[in-house]
Amino acid sequence: MTGLRGARERRVRTGGVELCVAELGERGRPTVVLVHGYPDSKEVWSEVAPRLAERFHVVAYDVRGHGRSTAPRPLRGGFTLEKLTDDFLAVADAVSPDRPVHLVGHDWGSVQSWEFVTVGRTAGRIASFTSMSGPSLDHFGHWINRRLKRPTPRRVGQLLGQGAKSWYVYLLHTPVLPELAWRGPLGRYWPRILERVEKVPGGGRYPTPSLPSDAAHGAWLYRDNVRPRLRSPRADAHAHAPVQLITPLGDAFLSERLHEDLERWAPRLVRRTLPARHWIPRTRPDLLATWIGGFVASVEDGRPEVVAPGRYADRFGGQLVLVTGAGSGIGRATALAFAEAGARVLAVDRDAEAAARTAGEARGRGAAAAWAETADVSDEQAMEKLAERVTAEYGVVDVLVNNAGIGLGGSFFDTSPEDWRRVLDVNLWGVIHGCRLFGRRMAERGQGGHIVNVASAAAFQPSRALPAYSTSKAAVLMLSECLRAELAGRDIGVTAVCPGFVNTSITSTARFAGVDAEEERRLRKRAARLYGLRNYPPEKVAAAILRAVARDEAVVPVTPEARTAYALSRWMPGALRRVARVKPPM
Repeated sequence: MTGLRGARERRVRTGGVELCVAELGERGRPTVVLVHGYPDSKEVWSEVAPRLAERFHVVAYDVRGHGRSTAPRPLRGGFTLEKLTDDFLAVADAVSPDRPVHLVGHDWGSVQSWEFVTVGRTAGRIASFTSMSGPSLDHFGHWINRRLKRPTPRRVGQLLGQGAKSWYVYLLHTPVLPELAWRGPLGRYWPRILERVEKVPGGGRYPTPSLPSDAAHGAWLYRDNVRPRLRSPRADAHAHAPVQLITPLGDAFLSERLHEDLERWAPRLVRRTLPARHWIPRTRPDLLATWIGGFVASVEDGRPEVVAPGRYADRFGGQLVLVTGAGSGIGRATALAFAEAGARVLAVDRDAEAAARTAGEARGRGAAAAWAETADVSDEQAMEKLAERVTAEYGVVDVLVNNAGIGLGGSFFDTSPEDWRRVLDVNLWGVIHGCRLFGRRMAERGQGGHIVNVASAAAFQPSRALPAYSTSKAAVLMLSECLRAELAGRDIGVTAVCPGFVNTSITSTARFAGVDAEEERRLRKRAARLYGLRNYPPEKVAAAILRAVARDEAVVPVTPEARTAYALSRWMPGALRRVARVKPPM
């Protein structure tokens, strides 16, 4: 058995080496071949592979000289792209002799996979290719040459920038030193370096004990290939299969500018980006499995993959977004706005049917995926179970929108302790539960994220008619400010969104303290009529939420009256206090 959980292992002989190949999933399904990078082994895919195996036949193999595969002898000249292509074809013929395979590569696995997908002898054997953090050396060579021939300031800056990011390549070309470092202190400290710098989760089967020898052997990947290909790049390096390019924007080793002209080489190209560092197979396996699975399915179905056209598709595509109170109003509009940006959407509401309707519409609006969950945000145990279920089934939430809330009107002395408990349980404790349970997981993952707490203009506009509601929303505003300060060092943004009068169903469910049932119905109808006349749509609030997350804004008053009240609260608080004394018309 291999380290990949539940995998079947076989040995494939090719070119004087023996490759260790692991398989998961049913063989009759489309085959996905995962190729690891440097200084990894196939275990880098141990979180991605099982997710893909639910739908596909998944294959991961140790590149020659890595993991449980044997190394060529001599090492020099044993890692050329031509020999690596021989290895890939041997694996593909062994695991999927009758059907082309879907290729996925990360880091040097992507570098060599670009060779596989652009050489003539593999035509017809590759159905699609997903590339992560590893360019074609041929494309890279042409990229450099174009900038040297026409050295504009911008192009020179790009060359210098990538040159600085490629510092390790120069070191790996030095004789003996890399081998000594990897077999010595660097090999011992590498797991901790990944944890601290890349925020890769520790423990488990990765990296494997073979890391020092893997890294020492893998130095020949660079020595055998980089300089020859950059000096004389192939002119015919065109991809003969659809390509999905996934670019982590925080990659310390590669500039996204390297792929500016990629359509020239890969005309059937789908681009995706995510705010992450280099080792995304370890830090974002849930998102990668979604993107890879969707791309493979689209190719198998004969329909081209289309990236969501939403304004913030580059920012939120594939990200896991959870919205509470998503069954209606601002929550529903926000869930659909994230769906249009290509996010994976979790619609949470205490009304199961309403949540399901929102999730269904989100799928039709371009969401990468959408699900419905039922929970009462005021119920601590229910929220704990929700957080555990979401993390286990979908992964760590990237964007949390604590939107669920209720309205309560009436004077302070008419508001009972039970009224206070109810409005604080939902409006404040519901936000606390969300921040605590989902925010903690964001922080522990170490890959950043964002929390949006929907407060209200009532948070800074006092009112004699809304003491309980205003208090709950003011607490949400201050909680957001405190949490933003605490989480800033963990790359987690926190935003308090403060709408004003927005035309939602909250008026039809709001309670009014100190009145009988008939009077409460009259007040609800009157409030609904006033909000309807104002007619500020929840979609505008949703747009403000996406913009706030993209810009990492702290406090966002949305409607004109909210912006006015916010400005007065900062510069003319006395004026707001005088307005608060006015008795609202009944």
